[in-house]
Amino acid sequence: MSQDVSFVAEAMKQAVPYVKTTGIEFEEVSAGRVIASLPDDPELRNHIGGPHAAMMFGLAETASGAVVMASFAEHLGKATPLAVRAEIAYKKVAMGVVRAEAVLGRAAEEVLAELESGVRPEFPVTVTITNAEGVTTGEMTVLWTLKPVR
Repeated sequence: MSQDVSFVAEAMKQAVPYVKTTGIEFEEVSAGRVIASLPDDPELRNHIGGPHAAMMFGLAETASGAVVMASFAEHLGKATPLAVRAEIAYKKVAMGVVRAEAVLGRAAEEVLAELESGVRPEFPVTVTITNAEGVTTGEMTVLWTLKPVR
């Protein structure tokens, strides 16, 4: 039986003011996979009328954080998730609403086993950014860690 992680969307909006400010919505949330979207807001656009690169980065990083929260929800009392580094590639000009699909890059059980053994685990989250037609406009990898609460 899978854990109910429906709280993650609202928790992200409460814990991360940026999410509310930009209007990011969570279309799907499950342990291991999250899809988030950024509205087509003129206030978030760049000089050619698409979402600013910073907005695309922020959307992808937010989706990655949500999948980490959903994947490790039961264990957040003993470890704090932190982004270690991120790399993004802008593939095509994006226009309109963009979506970010974040996928956990290692099995959660493997990451938790490292944490339990006293190792501070690191694990990737891969994110694909697409436009409304499903065309990939960007790709990002965020390396996360779970820092034990002392």
